[in-house]
Amino acid sequence: MIEAKELTKNYPTSTAVRGVSLHVRPGEVVGVVGPHGAGKTTLLRMLAGLLAPSSGEANVAGVSTATQPFRIKSRVGFVSGDVPLPPHPTPRELLIQQGQLQGLSEEVLARRLEDLINTFEMERFAALPCATLTAEQRQRTNLACAFMKDPAVLILDEPTLSLDMLSARFLHITIRAAREAGLSVLLSTSALGDAESLCDRVVLLHRGTVLDQGTIPEVCGHIGVRSLSDAFLWHLPQLSA
Repeated sequence: MIEAKELTKNYPTSTAVRGVSLHVRPGEVVGVVGPHGAGKTTLLRMLAGLLAPSSGEANVAGVSTATQPFRIKSRVGFVSGDVPLPPHPTPRELLIQQGQLQGLSEEVLARRLEDLINTFEMERFAALPCATLTAEQRQRTNLACAFMKDPAVLILDEPTLSLDMLSARFLHITIRAAREAGLSVLLSTSALGDAESLCDRVVLLHRGTVLDQGTIPEVCGHIGVRSLSDAFLWHLPQLSA
């Protein structure tokens, strides 16, 4: 699971994340929802062990961000919507590299490799250079690499960013399957439809600050509105008041 308490990230001229606390239970999908520049990527990168917080702490899959951030990387499947794949290797080669990094035996690696290629329907492009792949194929490859770790936690940063509606369908299926398998899933998105379709709970984030969090009915009910969009927009005048 994920448990974050008062996470903050300061830069010389700005604060990207301000005292964020949240939790994600096993078998739950939680969405961090906000516009571009809200601090979503910074928050998720801290939770994935890729960025050190300025203050606060988090426990992710039983590992502390304060004391063992590098161990978190081996326990978490992290996928970003805008990180390019290296152009020359094939998806199959990237999966093999990921399995070797995890220290898998040849037998286990070979079995998991074929399972992932089948699960993410990569047979048609697994042997092609990554530079030739479509956006959907690249994202399938990213997800397969994340699952090669057999993670307890899945952290997805704007995973549908470069995908159209049809291409994003497989991602929705994958996230729901991860929830059914008991993973803790944290995703960031600026697409309210994704949040409404996928998330058990949401965290509304703006300028690094949590505006509200809870189930979508709870977040809407707190202020008497009907939609997640209305809930988010309601908070904005309050910030400047």
